[in-house]
Amino acid sequence: MTSNTVKVALVGCGRIAGHHARSIVATDGVELAAVCDLAQDKAKAYGDEFAVPFYTDYRKMLSDHPDVAVVAVITPSGMHFEHGMEMMERWGKHIILEKPTMMRPEQLTKAWATADRLNLSIFPVFQNRHNKAVRRVKQALETGELGEIRIMSVRVRWCRPQRYYDLAPWRGTFSHDGGALTNQGIHHVDLLRHLGGEVDKVSATMRTLGAAIEVEDTVVATLSYATKAVGVLEVTTAARPDDFEASISIVGEKGLAQIGGIAVNELQVFTPEPAACAAHSEDFKGIEGHGAVYGFGHAQMYRDIAAAFHQSKPYPVDREDCMATIRLLHAFYRSDEASGGWVSVDSPEQSARLGRPNEAISDRYRTPEHA
Repeated sequence: MTSNTVKVALVGCGRIAGHHARSIVATDGVELAAVCDLAQDKAKAYGDEFAVPFYTDYRKMLSDHPDVAVVAVITPSGMHFEHGMEMMERWGKHIILEKPTMMRPEQLTKAWATADRLNLSIFPVFQNRHNKAVRRVKQALETGELGEIRIMSVRVRWCRPQRYYDLAPWRGTFSHDGGALTNQGIHHVDLLRHLGGEVDKVSATMRTLGAAIEVEDTVVATLSYATKAVGVLEVTTAARPDDFEASISIVGEKGLAQIGGIAVNELQVFTPEPAACAAHSEDFKGIEGHGAVYGFGHAQMYRDIAAAFHQSKPYPVDREDCMATIRLLHAFYRSDEASGGWVSVDSPEQSARLGRPNEAISDRYRTPEHA
């Protein structure tokens, strides 16, 4: 490693942290410095695997490693704001934020204002944008191969049984998790914009059908773009007995594109160039460390972060881009709260439920201050 290598620390050692760690060690210009989790066994497992120090107190970790420049916040979704703000305000660190970045638009606004004031960067994670199939379809839309979009369709049929939600107290809560749309469907909500452009209005209905949780595990919605295009969305974690599909399809004036597989990793239909399907599909099932739904996109994300530091290249997801995805996410919930009525996406209103405070749960994921 060179002397100007960007050192990264991980806070939160859940399953997806392994993808971060493997991506960091495979990327030139960045280095994994330390890992932390409130559960010592989880922190130790990653510390041992990647031969780095492990901690149960991130404040001690950052005190011990002042040369850490970036902290990847991989804690429960409802803690991203609190943890991210402390990393910036108290420790002066750039932050990487796992999906859904932050739970509420107002939190993002405050976080970016803080980053600006302290000359820090926020790196949102939307790794599915880097999938080969997604990149090929994005190119086709930009070059006009598919023509104007007529219909966008999302279909996520995954399985999250009760035992999944029982793994931790934050799961299945509006305060710290969100339901099928926020946790599992967020990447598809993002791709509705990334591929289709800005959504104008949505109409959504949410249900809880397969588990005893307060959040939705099933949502169906229709949407209308700022153009004449329309869309449909179906996301559920109530499929049984396994994950079946996570797809997005585009009916264009010149052809059809469908990206499917376990996590939008296969270009299944591409009428402008049928031979492109095989070349732009990836097999996620054999990914080391399990979690095939995460794909390979974290590696490209860390290459983008390295480029931001070493070459001053803009990170591909800027604040307006990230904010627009979180506003679209909230629009689906606002519509359900309005009994499925049409709501405008470009509105300062936010969901009354998603990201609402719950101090009892937050306390379980806070690191106590030591005198």
